[in-house]
Amino acid sequence: MIDTTPLAVLADIHGNAAALKAVLAHARAHGLIRFVNLGDTFYGPLDPAGTWAELEKTPMPAVLGNQDRILLEDAPSPASAAVREALGPAALDWLRTLPKTLRLEPDILLCHGTPGNDAAYLLEDVSTGLPAPRDPDAILADLQPWAEGCSLVLAGHSHHAGLARVNGVTLVNPGSVGLPAYEDDDPPHVMACGSPRAAYAVLSRTDEGWDARFVEVDYDWRSAAGLARLNGREDWARWLSTGLP
Repeated sequence: MIDTTPLAVLADIHGNAAALKAVLAHARAHGLIRFVNLGDTFYGPLDPAGTWAELEKTPMPAVLGNQDRILLEDAPSPASAAVREALGPAALDWLRTLPKTLRLEPDILLCHGTPGNDAAYLLEDVSTGLPAPRDPDAILADLQPWAEGCSLVLAGHSHHAGLARVNGVTLVNPGSVGLPAYEDDDPPHVMACGSPRAAYAVLSRTDEGWDARFVEVDYDWRSAAGLARLNGREDWARWLSTGLP
């Protein structure tokens, strides 16, 4: 039997426990009781232990993100090692149980980037340095064979909220709970939502298909930026406090 309860979709928390707490409180205040997590849950110079504490209180289906995967590597970088030490064994054991893709119901697919590559963007082409809509044929190629029979695909990774409909499939990126902007060099590009607020999305089944509502939530991003600065990440502090690169 298909569950028609609206779905609160979270992604890219990146150890921002304050943002996660605000998103969960906002969702609950609006009657939402069903949650999913699209990965990249802990990595970053913020509060991974606090993030784990919040997630333990609100268990939800989740998939493994590319930077979750990095935390599990045998030879971690200094940044990864610091997050691992803060998390402790229980959270790391939980990460090890997470799949790369997950069928939530017969017609809903969860992934982090694309189903076959957790470090690739599903909806965005960044070849110009800024996100632009990808060619629908390229999206379809990335979905096969994982999304066969799906009406909804949920993906994160880009921190860029967006929606596309391709061949009857609704594809949604909810944006980032914990990091509203960043810069990358492979290829060189920036992602920026232009707001420091925490983002998530609400997906509802309707007679016409899927309805998506994108939500931004206020929280104390100044304190989050201060924590990043204290931990030596001025770039994160800027992204967190402005939502700009």
